Amino acid sequence: MSRREFLAKTGAAAVATGAAAVAAPAIAQSDVVRWRCASSFPKGFDTLFGTLELIARRVNQLTGGRFQISTHAAGEIVPPFAVLDAVEKGTIEANHTAPYYFIGKDPAWAFGTCIPYGLNARQMNAWWYHGDGEKVFNEFSRKSGVVNLLAGNTGSQMAGWFKKELKGVADLKGLKFRIGGMGGQVLSKLGVVTQQIPAGEIYSALEKGTIDAAEFTVPYDDERLGLNKIAKFYYYPGFWEGGAALGFQVNAKAYDALPDGYKAALQAACAEGNAWMQAKYDTVNPQALKRLIAGGAVLRRFPKSIMDASFKANEELMAENSAKSPEFKKLFDHMRAFHRDQQAWFRVAEGSFDDFMATQKL
Repeated sequence: MSRREFLAKTGAAAVATGAAAVAAPAIAQSDVVRWRCASSFPKGFDTLFGTLELIARRVNQLTGGRFQISTHAAGEIVPPFAVLDAVEKGTIEANHTAPYYFIGKDPAWAFGTCIPYGLNARQMNAWWYHGDGEKVFNEFSRKSGVVNLLAGNTGSQMAGWFKKELKGVADLKGLKFRIGGMGGQVLSKLGVVTQQIPAGEIYSALEKGTIDAAEFTVPYDDERLGLNKIAKFYYYPGFWEGGAALGFQVNAKAYDALPDGYKAALQAACAEGNAWMQAKYDTVNPQALKRLIAGGAVLRRFPKSIMDASFKANEELMAENSAKSPEFKKLFDHMRAFHRDQQAWFRVAEGSFDDFMATQKL
């Protein structure tokens, strides 16, 4: 038998075995499971909302159509920032969101997405899948009746669009800035007036002057929002989102009631969605950034004075939250210890390679 024939036959056998596992009697005798999942993002964002559509499609395929998840854009069922409440209450079975939107409920929710000056996307995956991050985060989230599955990552984000150039920390005072997560709390310490505004409302707020600056995600999505038409200075890096993860959050009772095969299908679909989102953004962002610059966007790096002052303010914020919330302290200490080792390793390998390649002409 040739190697090709062997691989073909063993591959077919593996598929058949997997199909048999999903079609085991306990599952085949159960009724079709139908869930509703609400997103925090509009349908127009084909990567953010597209990841949710991919997850739902894969779950359907892996279970032979017996586990169906209907996907709903922001506002169709509940407002974008009410999706966690809806899952907790059982109004819907699941959501797809950035858990750091809910730090007002408990700052520990930030660890489901990112904290300022935290892990990058690869490090987040390592912490979650192999560093017990999933375990410790779900110990926290289950207290609210929610199971969180990692389901996407944007990678490192941009710092956003500003109408005026920033030359130092003094330029931040009084600045009205749309920003999500804990980055807003860090910048508030430096005099920034922060607001958390849903994606669909950012453009009009910037246009009307309700805000002076806005960040959303990455060049590909920012281009779709058209923020460059109103504010020309495009700053980086978004130090508050070094690797912003998204979560597929499930009502714990609904999750625990799933047959094991359906749980496996959902876990596999979320893992694929997690990889797919990062790969998609890494593909489309370079060209989007080129188009934005060609259209007049002025690319600027945050001055070192702002980065240094923000880092100091962030360390203060982490200490304050740790003092207030035992859950936050547990997660922060766990992630920071992991990050310390990651930083040492990346400085040796990834960092040195990336620094060299950034200076080369390809």
